[in-house]
This record gives sequence, structure tokens and C-alpha cells, in this order.
Amino acid sequence: RRVHRTIGSDGSIVAQEYESRSEAKGFRPGLAALGDIKKSWTLTDFLAMDDQFNFKIKRQEEATCKGVSLDTASCVSFQSYMQTLGWRQGRCGYLYGTVEDEKVRVECVYEPPQQGTETSFEVDRDDGLAPTVEAAAGHLGLKKVGWIFAHPPREQGFVFAGAEALMAAELQLEAADGVNATPFVTVKVTVNDGGEANFEAYQVSLQCMAMVAEGALGPLDDDLAACAVHPTFTAVVEGKRADKVDTNFFLCNVPVAQHASPIFAAGASFPALNRLPPPGPDDLKPSLAALQHSPDLLVPNLLADFGLILYLASVPQIFDPLTFLPALCEAILAHRHGLPALLDDGYRLLLFSFAGLF
Repeated sequence: RRVHRTIGSDGSIVAQEYESRSEAKGFRPGLAALGDIKKSWTLTDFLAMDDQFNFKIKRQEEATCKGVSLDTASCVSFQSYMQTLGWRQGRCGYLYGTVEDEKVRVECVYEPPQQGTETSFEVDRDDGLAPTVEAAAGHLGLKKVGWIFAHPPREQGFVFAGAEALMAAELQLEAADGVNATPFVTVKVTVNDGGEANFEAYQVSLQCMAMVAEGALGPLDDDLAACAVHPTFTAVVEGKRADKVDTNFFLCNVPVAQHASPIFAAGASFPALNRLPPPGPDDLKPSLAALQHSPDLLVPNLLADFGLILYLASVPQIFDPLTFLPALCEAILAHRHGLPALLDDGYRLLLFSFAGLF
């Protein structure tokens, strides 16, 4: 069935299936017969109608995003976990940071619940922590600016799988509130023959976004590096009608740089959520135990780790997300700006008690 995607009132992508009609009656597969649409047609009317379903595939010269700078510690953490998996499966995460003059600056990564295979990954769409992640990022002055995915080594020229291009398009549609220009960026990482991780950044074209929004593209099981064209639509690739489109036609390169985030503590290494093994109270001890030897250290500095913040927020029965989360984030930002960074003594005692240090 053909699926049409629209932007819901909450900014989410909503998929709607069209009612199927027999190919014999429809003027295109999956569509009603012309006479069912309206009683009389002129040639101009028909051509205008038909043209809505035609796509002449062409490359987009430049990406809207003019560059992306990635936090080095976040990159190291993500690629290190892939290393523990032997680079044998796919994995993804959402990038949080800021945008200025169409340039993206990534300060941290959140990896949602997911299942990875050798060729893909499946993200849990019912992530109960997602609203809390958005709230925590917002308290730190950050927003979702892109996503990152990793995959096992591939043959040369195989850059994006069809499913990856489709997800990039859907996320850009959501960020742009429709088929509009957006700096929302996709970062991919894999490992080369020398065992070194390579980070590259891309956007998919506005044409790809439009085709995904109309339900014209779908995954293709027998050619992972391409997207299938729905029978309702016509795609013309290099002058020839095609039933699939290589994902390389949709990709726009984005320059990549790195930096050390000024928000989070250098060397922060709290275990990320939704990885194995999962983090627990004992993982707080290395950070909080430092206070026992150096009481003058500030709690906000020791807790300036996005993974740690999200872990604490995932225990709402102890750390109230409406009070503790904004207070902690405010103290972290104050410390980073050289301002007094105070966290209520009650929160401090709660942290020590939770970590089992009393």
C-alpha cells in the first residue's frame, strides 16, 4: 500500500495509507479511476494530475547544513561501544546541540532503545524516556540537531542503505515541519580496513524528502543500497524510467569538524543508557567518591555528563524530573559560565544515599 506522510500538530510524522484500487480501474496503480476523481478532463488537467506522480531524479548541489562539529568525547564513546560489538551490527543515536548560521554544533548523543542486526537497526518508537531527554537537553540550551548511525564495513560506494536514507528523510521532514530546508544533519560512522573509525556527515536532498513525504519511496530487500519506487509513481533516473533509485542520488556531503564540549566535564564516562551492561547506582560512586577526598569540588562539575543526567532522570521516583532535573542543569550551566553553581544540600545527600556512599 502507498503511504503518505504528513506532519501532525505535535510535529511528528503521521503515516496514512491510501485505499487500494485495482490497477485495471485506476489511472495509476493504487489510485482511483479518472472518472471517479471528476467527470470531465482536459488534456491540460490530465497532464497536471499525472505530473504530481512523476519525479525526475537529480542530485542536489549543496546541503543546507554548512558544517557539523562533533564533541570528541561523544564520538569516542559511540565508536568504542561499536568496537565492543565488533562492528557487527548497526546502531544509532540522536544528536543534541545548537545551530548557528546553518552550522551544527553537537554537544552530546542519546542512544534510544533499539535492536541491531548486521544490515540494519530497529528503534523502539515507544521510548518512554524520550520526553525527558528533550527536557534535559532544553534545560541545557540544546535541541535535537541530527542523528548518527553506525554500520559494519561495506563495499566501496555503498554509503547509505535504503532504510537509512528513508530515516534521514523522515527526521529532516520532522525537523523542518514538512518539505523545507533544514540544517538537521546525519552522521555515519564505520570502521576501515585499518581498524580506524571514520565519521562522515550528510543530508538527503529536498527531492528525497518530497518523495518520502508522498510515499513514493520504500525499502528494497534485494538491493540494500537503493530505495524502491512505489508503483503509483514514476521515477526517471538519467533519462530512463526506474523502479528503484540508488541512495547516492539523494546524498549531499557536509563538512565535519570536532571540538571538546564546554558544557560537559572533560573525560566524562558514565555508561550510556540502553547499552549493555545497563548503568546502575554503583556507577555514580567514582564521581561522588571524589568529594570524600576533595570536599571543595563542586557537585555540578562531577555530574556534568549527559549520560549521567539522563540516568538520574530515568529514576523519577527518587529524582523528580520537574524539580531536580532543571536544578541540576542550571547548576551545570552556571559552573560552565564561571557563576556560582549551587545544588541544594538535600539533592547532594540524596545522590550520596542513592549511590550507597552513606
